[in-house]
Amino acid sequence: MPAPSALNISRSILGQPWRWRGTETDGRDPDFQPDDLVASLLLARGVTREAIEAHRLPSIRGFMPDPSIFRDMDVAAERMADAVMRGEPVTIFGDYDVDGATSAALLIRLLRALGSNPAAYIPDRLMEGYGPSGEALVRIAAGGARLIVTVDCGAQAFEALEMANAAGVDVIVVDHHKCASALPRALALVNPNRLDEGDGAAHGHLAAVGVAFLLGAALLRTLRGRGWFAARPEPRLLDLLDLVALGTVADVAQLRGLNRAFVAQGLKVMANRRNIGLAALIEASRLDRAPTCTDLGFALGPRINAGGRVGKSDLGVRLLTTEDRAEAQAIAAELDRLNEERRAIEALVQEQAEDAARSQDNRAVIVVSGRNWHPGVIGIVAGRLKEKLGRPAIVIADDGEGTGKGSGRSIGGVDLGAAVLAAKDSGLLVAGGGHAMAAGLTVASDRVDAFGEFLDAHLANDVARARDDRALLLDAVVAPGGIGPALVEALEAGGPYGAGWPAPRVAAGPVRIVKADIVGNGHVRAIVSGDDGRSIKTIAFRQADTLLGQALLGAGSGRRLWVAGRARIDDWGSRPAAELHLEDAAWAD
Repeated sequence: MPAPSALNISRSILGQPWRWRGTETDGRDPDFQPDDLVASLLLARGVTREAIEAHRLPSIRGFMPDPSIFRDMDVAAERMADAVMRGEPVTIFGDYDVDGATSAALLIRLLRALGSNPAAYIPDRLMEGYGPSGEALVRIAAGGARLIVTVDCGAQAFEALEMANAAGVDVIVVDHHKCASALPRALALVNPNRLDEGDGAAHGHLAAVGVAFLLGAALLRTLRGRGWFAARPEPRLLDLLDLVALGTVADVAQLRGLNRAFVAQGLKVMANRRNIGLAALIEASRLDRAPTCTDLGFALGPRINAGGRVGKSDLGVRLLTTEDRAEAQAIAAELDRLNEERRAIEALVQEQAEDAARSQDNRAVIVVSGRNWHPGVIGIVAGRLKEKLGRPAIVIADDGEGTGKGSGRSIGGVDLGAAVLAAKDSGLLVAGGGHAMAAGLTVASDRVDAFGEFLDAHLANDVARARDDRALLLDAVVAPGGIGPALVEALEAGGPYGAGWPAPRVAAGPVRIVKADIVGNGHVRAIVSGDDGRSIKTIAFRQADTLLGQALLGAGSGRRLWVAGRARIDDWGSRPAAELHLEDAAWAD
């Protein structure tokens, strides 16, 4: 394997340098040489030499903290234990996205196993908006609920929780979004991102479903201490890790530490397909193998989300909690259909948002607004804008009556959630919050421009620094013939990969283009061959109109390149082969 320095790529076709991941920033012993590729991958992602074995096969036991380190965790667990033992009516109030649906489903399934029969309430995205409203909480209380647990929402619900308190119902908030210095009035607010959090702050990367899992562990421990399981079986909390994995990946939570263990072990649980709803969703997604981390983010997650995006917010929770196979199959089919509907809506908004963004080349943060854009797809569109333009992006759906609902996505190193909270505190927003990589907001239509200017001033330095630091980080450099199933298997052993734990990137070359053409929706497919005559298949997704795509299509003159991207297994054909999903290329001569 050639040394990475031999490449000496200071500026690629896409205008970025190529660097070896980790060697300049991890500060490890330069004389230490890992004895296998997996160890090298772990070290490059910040794992210390001493922790390699713990990270090689991440376990829940190895990374699970004592739930009591989180503020209000014991209060929440004691109150929920009271509800279980007294048979009190409980309602789980969840957000309408995947993290909210999986968080709600986890607590509902756990409480059912404990002999309770909780109700679920998922607000309608289009009619009620994000988070608990006071009217909804009061209505739930009037229906008989003695305890309401909000999941993936509630950290900013000041007015709603005041109304709930006045109605005499206890509310436990389980969230992970950024908190303000003041906290809403709740019986307990469990959130590792509280500003007054102590040791629990080290777990601020958890998705809400991860926090819900920790609450479940605290609840079982409390009931165990009260002797509740002396005459009844104790549920296996680990059986719910499939939900934790799905919510964690779909919410783009950093796959470090406990999150990585959640996903690694959750994928094993999911492969057994014990959850009837998840099994039906896997079938509807046309997956004939055990789901991977990529499947959670791009196949299962979007289908769960589809209901909330187009006006049927409770379908995800119903699917994930049903024990009726026929019902599960019907809901999964409906979510699959709604996902196709969502794609069509998204494509239209995407085109219009890209047109609006063309006038903002000088902005650090893209802020675009459109009349009657569907609020259910603006988060996806913001993510695509962010990827295409390399800057944080916020997409706002204007209702035509003076109010806009916005959703934003950020780039590494730029805390968008904190900036949105600062804009809210400055009076520019009606509501807003989020976390580092994503945020949601409500803004008056006539304040959109002022909001955009605020973000530019607030984040310009962070965005400039993040963009200046941009480089293509490599984990392996091989001859073209080295890209095969064995290499892919070795690379995958360092997973699961996702946000904060990037999938390995391989450079191969030098190669010549044997054949290149455009396939699908702007993808460039190319067969490349090394000097030894061995060839591999590559594909560059959505790159036909970019410098990379044009270089591949025009490189038939024989000029050699280095190519870089993710090595993947190609299942088509009589036997598995490997291919390279291209992200960049650089001229070799």
